[in-house]
Amino acid sequence: MPRAKSKAELQKTAAENYQKLLDMIDGLTETEKSTEFDFLNDPKKTERHWGRDKNVRDIYIHLYEWHQMMLDFIKNNVDEKLSKQFLLEPYTWKTYGDMNQILWEKHQNTSEVEARKMFEKSHADVLKLVDRFTDQELFEKGFYDWTGTTNLGSYFISVMPSHYDWAMKKLKVHKKNCENR
Repeated sequence: MPRAKSKAELQKTAAENYQKLLDMIDGLTETEKSTEFDFLNDPKKTERHWGRDKNVRDIYIHLYEWHQMMLDFIKNNVDEKLSKQFLLEPYTWKTYGDMNQILWEKHQNTSEVEARKMFEKSHADVLKLVDRFTDQELFEKGFYDWTGTTNLGSYFISVMPSHYDWAMKKLKVHKKNCENR
């Protein structure tokens, strides 16, 4: 599906990709669920996340934490008018891999069941948050100075439908790896 250009499209793609992701996870066999992710034998998988995430819980937690950043981004900039960046301080778009590692470490004692509940709630919270904004507020570049060179809708797209696509791609590779063992 093409990138959303309206609130309605954003809500639709976020809901559809969310459901596809949950369906994909629910469709994993017990072996696929219990087998640790291992992408290190693929020389094309050089991005840090391929070595970081080891299971479904890690995917849930990663998505949950990015939802939390989105919720905080809106709270800080719209509700409290603090003009805060999206990423956790002191991280930048050049160092966000380090931030993701810290978020991963933070949840190593979180169960998969709890991680899913956290993810489901945070998804609902972020999707509800979209309702607060008009198409213009979401998709007009420069509408908010605190969104930098992009628009607010791009942030929502990044933390929901695009991030869910990322997770599904990772799960597809994991399933294929399990089949080839």
